[in-house]
Amino acid sequence: MSTPNPLKNPELESKALLFLVLAATALFALILWPFFGAVCWAIFIAIVFWPMHRRFLHGSHNRPNMAALASLTVILLIVILPFAMLAASITQEASVLVEKMRSGEIQVSTYFQRAVQALPTWAHAMLARFGITDFSLLQQKVLAILGGSGQALTTRVVGIGQVTLDFIVAFFVMLYLLFFLFRDGERLTESVGRAIPLHPQHTRRLLTQFATVVRATVKGNIVVALVQGALGAIAFGVLGLPGAVLWGAVMALLSLLPAVGAAMVWAPVAIYFFFTGEIVKALGLVAWGTLVIGLVDNFLRPILVGKDTRMPDYLILIATLGGIVVFGLNGFVIGPVIAAVFLVSWDMLASVRQQPAAPTGR
Repeated sequence: MSTPNPLKNPELESKALLFLVLAATALFALILWPFFGAVCWAIFIAIVFWPMHRRFLHGSHNRPNMAALASLTVILLIVILPFAMLAASITQEASVLVEKMRSGEIQVSTYFQRAVQALPTWAHAMLARFGITDFSLLQQKVLAILGGSGQALTTRVVGIGQVTLDFIVAFFVMLYLLFFLFRDGERLTESVGRAIPLHPQHTRRLLTQFATVVRATVKGNIVVALVQGALGAIAFGVLGLPGAVLWGAVMALLSLLPAVGAAMVWAPVAIYFFFTGEIVKALGLVAWGTLVIGLVDNFLRPILVGKDTRMPDYLILIATLGGIVVFGLNGFVIGPVIAAVFLVSWDMLASVRQQPAAPTGR
């Protein structure tokens, strides 16, 4: 009787294959890490514009290369080019605003002094206790903070549109990958579905939820944020505030946070107007902020996203903040996606556990 070969043990072969897959995946993720943002945004954009690509594919009589090139051209013209121009405008206005503050054309201490003088006595005592009475010194501190943070902010914002080697490489990697995602998207999705070691029903649900949350986050949040930022910039421009476009961009960025976003910009300005005696401006800004800017989310998001795709606001807030901390700007999409996958995976586990166990044969 021949002894079995220990190297042909099926269990050993399965473990070796699993180790090989995990090791190769880890190394592949390592070499992709420098282009993590480019890969993520290529996937996100492909998912959001997939319905448009399907129409191009149908119109080109199922010519995938022609349809992918048409989809890529439209995205360059209606998405990437306008965002690049907006980023350049915001960067220029931020630089002009900081330069005016440094030259003394805009006196920050004057605004603080007017606001503080309108405060009640107990508020004056509290400010004196914290040492916030020397307005010229306060302006120097603000300028120092703006000088450092403004430079960092400009570096980050310009990083989107600045002609650097890293940006050019990442940008063309994103476009190159986006073309092939459009061309081979269905085949790649089927390959990923077959490779995921889950029940086919669970795999379909997981991939569907992933695509749904990406569309909801990118299409809904970005459009709502842009509209709220534009409305805020219009209000600030009408009120004669300096840097209206810049503050509109800040409002748009903060609008990615549900419930508290845009109000973090216009509410302090309204309070300032109130304490300095400009009641009409204060009431007008509050009315505009609550009735127009605040209701945009409730009006546009259900149209763009759909009510059935929304997660609870508190979960979106935590997931968005955590995603931004961990993944940077890409985290405002990655965070909610991870939260959605977390909910779906636990829901699938709960449904499997509730299923009756299969009867064992005797």
